[in-house]
Order: sequence, then structure tokens, then C-alpha cells
Amino acid sequence: MCGTDPVTKQNYEHRRAWVKQKMMALTQLYCIDICAYAIMSNHYHLVLHINRDKALNLSYLEVVERWQRGHKLPNIVTRWLEGQLTSKAEREACLAIIESWRERLWNLSWFMKELNFEIACQANKEDQCKGHFWESRFKSQALLDEQAL
Repeated sequence: MCGTDPVTKQNYEHRRAWVKQKMMALTQLYCIDICAYAIMSNHYHLVLHINRDKALNLSYLEVVERWQRGHKLPNIVTRWLEGQLTSKAEREACLAIIESWRERLWNLSWFMKELNFEIACQANKEDQCKGHFWESRFKSQALLDEQAL
């Protein structure tokens, strides 16, 4: 992933910046804080704080503003922002979408999916190849006290 390939001698050190930039961008979207990280030559480690309470206390508008930082909004939500929804059914459908985004804002799987997907796409494009970039799905372990670190 990063460093120098021992076979081709190709240097991939610049990919560390990709990972860091995407991680930092995702902290502006998700209610997940990065407490510490280490980007190694073939993987990375993150220590995260998942702030569920923060996500649950966001207004509908704040949820939409966060989600919009990384995603295209569907027409119904754009119309809601503009005050153009006329029926109760439309408003309920829109709020259901926003609530699904709220749940994603503190969902580790969504955070990791977005981080890994973008890095994989960039690396595969650079390497002129397709297919899996990561060996496996992420692994997660709760750190319940300082000794766990």
C-alpha cells in the first residue's frame, strides 16, 4: 500500500497522504473522532471514538449538512431543504431518509467502507488494475480502558 515495492522498486509513499486526507475528511462527515492512527506500509491502525450521542442530538438539518459533505442528496431531500415538500407522505419519506443517514453517522462499518473504498479505487487506478485491494474487511476491538491500548 505505502512505501517501496521490493520487486518493482516503485515508491508508493504518497499513498499515506491519501489515507490521512480521507480519514480527516470523514471526521467532518461522521460523528467519529480519530484519537490516534498509524499508517504502516501495508495496512493502517486507527483508534476511534464513536460519538453516538452527538449523532442522535443533531437536528435534521445538521444531519443533512454532514451527509452532503460526502454524498449527493436525493431530489426529495433537496426539495425539503428548499421548503418545497407539500404532502405529509413526502415529508415522512424525507425524514426517514435523514434518519437512516443519522444512524450511518456513527456507524463504524460505513466509516470504514468509505475510507477503504476511496483508497482502493485510487490505488487500483494508479496500478492500472481492478479487483480487491484490501486483503480483508477491517477488524475492530473495543478499547475499554487505557491498558487496552
